[in-house]
Amino acid sequence: MEKPVAVDAAGVRRVLAAGRIAKQKKLNVIVGLQRHYQQNYLEALNRVQNGEMGDITGGSVYWNSAGVWVRERQPDMTEMEYQMRNWYYFNWLCGDHILEQHIHNIDVANWFIGEYPETAQGMGGREVRTGKDHGQIFDHHFVEFTYPGGAVISSQCRHQPDTFSRVEEHLRGTYGTIELDQGGKALMKDRNGVLLYDHNSMNDPNPYQQEHDDLFAAIRNGNVIDDTENGAKATLSAIMGRLATYSGQMITWDQAINSQEDIVPDNLDWDVEPPVLPDENGNYPVPVPGVYQPV
Repeated sequence: MEKPVAVDAAGVRRVLAAGRIAKQKKLNVIVGLQRHYQQNYLEALNRVQNGEMGDITGGSVYWNSAGVWVRERQPDMTEMEYQMRNWYYFNWLCGDHILEQHIHNIDVANWFIGEYPETAQGMGGREVRTGKDHGQIFDHHFVEFTYPGGAVISSQCRHQPDTFSRVEEHLRGTYGTIELDQGGKALMKDRNGVLLYDHNSMNDPNPYQQEHDDLFAAIRNGNVIDDTENGAKATLSAIMGRLATYSGQMITWDQAINSQEDIVPDNLDWDVEPPVLPDENGNYPVPVPGVYQPV
């Protein structure tokens, strides 16, 4: 499965139910959160689990970039086709970029802490990417995730051109700090800033290939790899963040998993109306903090 595995809680619940069946049948399921198959992350996690950083008490995770493509509306396009071609800008297809992209970084925080967030609260909106061709999603989110053991993660993602870009995870332990990124970085320092470990990624395998290699090897060797539950719960973590930024309210894990939001239509066809439509001026409905109410 590719991430995110769903765009709403209803989808997460369906995936968790399917995952229970897959587990009973001992099926292999890989989810495209490929950092779980990337050497710098695995080496850093091994050192954390060996106690070198103490307890992970917090950190900051980032996916700040300029944004993605827009595909212009063509005269012969139906509304459904237009939204499908511009799927990134519609929640029923993408879930907003906090879910579609930033899930990777939130997932790393969950993974290293060893827990899923208990609450989320934050802020976000549309300051730069406000056109009719930008659908209904925000261009920035900031979320504070609090975990059952007390760890706090600051999460930020931004799609704004000509701004500072960063796609990384910075974690704080009781003994030191960890800096990680998708390019192969894993820096570990003690509390005085002394370098303890600097990962050499020169010969690391490509994690996108590695996850497939591991999948095929498990099938051939009779082993089982099952990423379903984590993939679903990582997805729900990011959905929690979206609910928090859209509403401006504190969202709990229980609220998120029990949400009645179900935004994907049952009938998917090129000729049907999509679940969200533009108004008479061509603008799509955009959530407003303090007005939007999670269901």
